[in-house]
Amino acid sequence: MNNRELCDRLIKSESEESVVDILKEANLWNTQWKPYGNNENNFSIIGSQQSQPDTALVEKLINSVDAVLTKACIDNGIDPESGEAPQSVPEATEKFFGVYKGKLANVDPRTRTKLAENIYLIASGKKTKPCFTIMDKGEGQHPENIENTFLSLAKSNKLRIPFVQGKFNMGSTGVLQFCGERNLQLIVTRRQDSDEWGFTVVRRDPPPEGVKSSVYTYLPIRTFKASNVKFQGKSIESGTLVKLYEYDIKGGLKSNIQFDLYYRLSLLMPSVALPIRIYEARKGYRGHTKERTLAGLSVRLEEDKGNNMESGFPNSAKLTVKGNELPVTIYGFKKDGARNYKGNEGIIFTVNGQTHGALTQSFFTRQSVRMGYLADSILVVVDCSRLEGKYREDLFMNSRDKLRYVEIRTEIERGLEELLSNHPGLRELRERRRREEIADRLKDNKPFVDILNDIIDTSPTLSSLFRTGEKINSPFNLEKVDEVPTFTGTQFPSHFELLKKYSEDNPKIYHKGERFRVQYSTDVENRYFTRDNDPGTFNLIMEDGKEVDAVVNLWDGYATVNVEIPSSAKSGDVLKFTSFVNDVSQVEPFVEDFYVKVINPKPTKGKKGKRKPPMSSQLALPNVIEVTQNDWGPHRFNEDSGMRVVDNGEDGYDFFINMANKYLLHELKLARSDEVELIKARYKYTHVLFALSTLNETREDEPKEYDVYSLIDKFSRIISPVLLPMLDYYIKETS
Repeated sequence: MNNRELCDRLIKSESEESVVDILKEANLWNTQWKPYGNNENNFSIIGSQQSQPDTALVEKLINSVDAVLTKACIDNGIDPESGEAPQSVPEATEKFFGVYKGKLANVDPRTRTKLAENIYLIASGKKTKPCFTIMDKGEGQHPENIENTFLSLAKSNKLRIPFVQGKFNMGSTGVLQFCGERNLQLIVTRRQDSDEWGFTVVRRDPPPEGVKSSVYTYLPIRTFKASNVKFQGKSIESGTLVKLYEYDIKGGLKSNIQFDLYYRLSLLMPSVALPIRIYEARKGYRGHTKERTLAGLSVRLEEDKGNNMESGFPNSAKLTVKGNELPVTIYGFKKDGARNYKGNEGIIFTVNGQTHGALTQSFFTRQSVRMGYLADSILVVVDCSRLEGKYREDLFMNSRDKLRYVEIRTEIERGLEELLSNHPGLRELRERRRREEIADRLKDNKPFVDILNDIIDTSPTLSSLFRTGEKINSPFNLEKVDEVPTFTGTQFPSHFELLKKYSEDNPKIYHKGERFRVQYSTDVENRYFTRDNDPGTFNLIMEDGKEVDAVVNLWDGYATVNVEIPSSAKSGDVLKFTSFVNDVSQVEPFVEDFYVKVINPKPTKGKKGKRKPPMSSQLALPNVIEVTQNDWGPHRFNEDSGMRVVDNGEDGYDFFINMANKYLLHELKLARSDEVELIKARYKYTHVLFALSTLNETREDEPKEYDVYSLIDKFSRIISPVLLPMLDYYIKETS
C-alpha cells in the first residue's frame, strides 16, 4: 500500500476500528510513534485544554480561519509578521476579502457562501458517533515543518502575527480527548509552494509501566505527491484536512449538523472573521439541502431580528474598565424568541469574534440586577478584543472557555450590573412581561394573603421571623400603561448634550465609594456606539487628562453615563470632567464639561454579613400564582417541579406554584372531595413559607454568584414527595 492509497483510505475511514485495521495492514500501528510536542509528559498540557467537545471543536475551526487569513496575506506579497501586515482580524478580513469593517453582516448571503468555500466542516460516519472533518484552503505546511507547527506545543508560531486568534500554540489539542476510545486524529496538509502532501495520525497511548499519565504520540510523517485531496465531493489543492474520529459530541449536538450544532457554533463564534460551510454527510438525515453557511450569531440575529427581537433591540452600550473600552451589545428577545440562539448563557465575552467565556443567565436574577423575568430573553455580548493584553490574559484561561475570578472580572461584572439594572428599555420590558405573566391570575390572591397573615400571626416563631410590625399586603398595580411610541433615531447625532448642567459653583454631589450618573439628550439611534458600520465613540476625561471608567447606555434619545471616580479623590475635591462624542460625520466632537464635588460616603446601615432585614418590603408581597401543566413552558417546569420565585424588580417577589406536581396530583387523587382544597392550600402555604424563610436568610455578603432562586427551585423539588404525607401524619398524630 503506497502512501497516497494509505492516506485516501484514512480520510474515508469512519471509525477508529477501521483506522487501526488500516494501519496494522500497513505494518504501522505497532511501530515506534513519536511523542506529541517532543514531550513525553504532554498529557499534562493537552489534558488541561477545553472541558467541552463543542468549545474544543471551535478551536479547530478558528485555526482554519487563521490559516486562510495567513495564506491571503502571503498571496498579497506581505510577510504576516511584518509591520505591513494587518494589525487586527477585522482589518485583515476587509483588506484581503473585501468584508467592510470586517463584519460579515455587511456581506450579502451569496458572497458569504462563496467565502465559506475556503473552510468546510463535514459530519460523516455514524449518527451517534460522528466523525468531523475540517478542510481549509489555508496556509498549509511543508511535510518537514509539520512537527514544528501542527505537532508542536508551547512554541511561538503565531505569536507575532497580529491578525490571527491562535497565540498559545496548543495545536487545538483540546479535541483529542473527545476523539473516540483511542483519541485518533488524522492531519493531512500541503503548502501552496510544495509538491508534496504530508500526513500523520495522532493517538493516545496508555501509561507505560511506571508512568502515571498517558502520552499522545503521532505516526512519523509520511508524504505523497498529488494535485489535491478529496472527501465527500469537496476538494482542496493546498491547505489542511483534519479528521476527528468518532467525536464525542454531546446530546442534541449529535443531530443533523445544520441545526443544534450549527446554533451552538454560532454562539461560540458570534462574530467569526470568515464564514464556514457546514455539510451533513451522514445517512438518514433528510432535508432540501445538506449544506449551510455558518457566519456567526451576530449575522443570524441581524437577519432574524424582525421576527425574534423586541422593539429597540439590539441595543448598544459601552463599558470603560481600567481605561479599556468594552463595547456591549444587549439583545432583548421576544418571548421564547431566544430558544434557537442561546442555551443557559446570559453574558458572553468575545475576542475577535470567538467566545472566550460566559456567565449564565442567573446573572440577571442577582439582587443588583433584578431582571429575573427576562432571564430567558436577554443575551449580552461583551467585546473584549481591545482589552489590554495583560488584563485579557488575567481574565481568560488559555483554553479560552472559562473566566478567572480576578479583579478585572469583578470590575466588568459591576459595570454590567449597573448597566442592566438601570436600562430603561429592559425595565419597561420586564414590567410588560410581568403583566403578561400574572395580571389575570392575581385577582384571587387576596384570600391567600389573608390566610398567610393568620398563619404567621398564630405562630410565635413565624411571627418573630417575618414580622416588623407591618401586615402582609398586596398593593400591586398591574394596570396597563400607555403604549410608548417607537423611537426612530438618526444615523448620526445632531446634538449630544447634558440634560442638566453642573457648573463649578453648582457641582453634582458624589458620595465616595459609589458611582454617579449623568444624562445626555440626543437623537441618534440606539446602536450608535456598537453598530458594525461607522460607530460613534464616547470618552470621559478628567482635568489631568486621564480617561475615567464609565458605563454608557443609549436608549431612545437619552444616554445615561454611570461613572466611577478614582479612589484617590478626596472629600471636598471639586473635579472637572469633559466628555467627547465623535464619529466619522463630525468635523468636531460634541464636547460637554461638568463638575462633581466629592463628599464622604453615605452612612452604612447594619453590619455586613448579617441577615437582610426580616420581612423587608420585598418579602412583604407574596404574590402567589398557580401554574397548570399548560403553563409549564415559560417556567421550565415538569411533573417534579415545585415552585419558582422571581424577583419582580420593583416591589417584591412573585411565587409560581406548580399545581400539576405529580406528588400533589397523587394525593388529590386519593383524597375525599371535601379535602381537595385543603390539600392544595397546605401545599401552597408550605412552599411559600419555605421560600420566604430562604429569602429571609439570604445574607448581605453572599457571593454574587450565589443563586438563591435556583436553590429554592431545587429544594422545592426535593421536599415535594414528602411534604404532604409528612403534614398529614403530623396533623393526625396531634389532633
